[in-house]
Amino acid sequence: MQEPSDVLVLAERHGDVLTLTLNRPDQFNALSEAMLDALQAQFDGCRDDTGLRVVVLAARGRAFCAGHDLKQMRTHEGDADYYRDLFARCGRLMQSIVGCPVPVIARVHGTATAAGCQLVASCDLAVAADTARFAVSGINVGLFCSTPAVALTRNVSLKNAFEMLVTGQFISAAQAVERGLVNHAVPDDQLDQAVSGLVDAIVAKSPLAVRIGKAMVYRQLGMPLPQAYEYAAGVMAENMLTDDVSEGIDAFMQKRPAQFRGK
Repeated sequence: MQEPSDVLVLAERHGDVLTLTLNRPDQFNALSEAMLDALQAQFDGCRDDTGLRVVVLAARGRAFCAGHDLKQMRTHEGDADYYRDLFARCGRLMQSIVGCPVPVIARVHGTATAAGCQLVASCDLAVAADTARFAVSGINVGLFCSTPAVALTRNVSLKNAFEMLVTGQFISAAQAVERGLVNHAVPDDQLDQAVSGLVDAIVAKSPLAVRIGKAMVYRQLGMPLPQAYEYAAGVMAENMLTDDVSEGIDAFMQKRPAQFRGK
């Protein structure tokens, strides 16, 4: 049986909540090729998991994630095809997080840099320890963080994102909240409690409505305004026909807790 130190991504399931924990603490959870593959396999497995309600993405050690494994990348110096494939695989993983049918919450401590910051930006929600720091620091070694920029500019304003990208400077957890990269920053010893509170709030809602809603939000983002409203109206009309909405409205009028069944 493998020891935890041999498993790059620890998966722990409690009921309908899956916690995925990055497990390369001595390497600051850098995204090696094997780590990317391990994370990809986990998110691939989420696609058809009808009992899943929430995924929490956490990490062991002193850092959340230090980005790509630069030491491994240097062993392929001059190999453009290798780098194209590596960054494409990373992009696929980030899209799989967005495409995961249930909310994904980043639980962030320590530092999240470069592709590690991209991981945070790709999650639907993020809660950070107030001592956490964030950067897209590739520019410091002459590499513009182009793929992290895709996720970052979809979370924070362009000027704030560009400043991070061209300076490589860290921002604090409080600044990350102000800029929209993170939902909440809490004292270190309250991090698990804050994540659990968010998980509990989501799990209390209709699982069908949450899945419908996540897919709808991301799909409409790329649409012109009239098309987005037309699409949203259709989704909402279909949602109204579900048993969960009938139960939810009845429960509201009867002043009792709703008993959602995901139908």
